[in-house]
Amino acid sequence: MGKAIEAAGITKGYSFPLIIDLHNAESLTPENLQTVDVAIEFTGPHTAVKNIKTCLAAGTPVVSGSTGWLDQWQEVTDFCNEHKGCLVYSSNYSIGVNLFFEVNQWLANLMSSHPEYRVAMEEIHHTEKKDAPSGTAITLAEGILSKRNDLQKWVNEASEDPQVLPIVSTRRDPAPGTHIIRYTSAIDDIEISHTAHNRTGFANGALLAAAFATHKTGIFSMKQVLGF
Repeated sequence: MGKAIEAAGITKGYSFPLIIDLHNAESLTPENLQTVDVAIEFTGPHTAVKNIKTCLAAGTPVVSGSTGWLDQWQEVTDFCNEHKGCLVYSSNYSIGVNLFFEVNQWLANLMSSHPEYRVAMEEIHHTEKKDAPSGTAITLAEGILSKRNDLQKWVNEASEDPQVLPIVSTRRDPAPGTHIIRYTSAIDDIEISHTAHNRTGFANGALLAAAFATHKTGIFSMKQVLGF
C-alpha cells in the first residue's frame, strides 16, 4: 500500500519527504515529522497505535488504514482529542468500497423485515494479509448487525446458528480483495459483492483523506471525507 500511495501521489504532484518502513522505523521522530503536512499510516496491528500516537504527539494529522488494533480505539481517540489532533480512520479507503458500505447498510435495513433470509459473508484476500477477517469485512458485519436485532454477533467461521453472522475468510494469490454478502432463503438468494482489481482505488482514497485532514481537528471517517 505504501508503494501504491507514493506512486499515485507523485502523479498528483504530492511529495513524500519522509517514508518509514521496517528498515528505518527509528526515523519516525517528532523532528522528522515537522517536514510533512500529514502522515498516511498503513502498517499492522502491532505497530499502528505507537505510530499514530507518535504522529499525533508531534502535531501531525494522521490518515490510518491499519486494521486489527481497534480494541485500542478508545485509547487512541482519547489521545487524539487530548492533543487536539486529527485522525482519519477507515478499514478501507477505496471510494468504491465506501459506497459498498452504504449499499450494505441500506440492504441490511431492507432485509431486516425478512428473517427467512439467512445472511452470511465471504471475504477473499492475498496470502500476505495478516488479519482475518479483514477490517473491511468487520465494518460490513457491524453495518449489518446495526440493522438486525435478531443477530447477536459475527463469527469468523461457517455457522448454522441463526443468531450469528458467519464470515468465511479465504487467503489465496493473487487477490487484492473481494467481499461477498449473501442473503439465502429456501426460495432464492440475493447477493452483493465488491472486488478490487488493484490497489489504486485504496491509494487514491487515502490521498483524498490526507488532503481532507490537513488543518483539521477531530476524529473522522471516510463518511466525512466523501460527504455521505
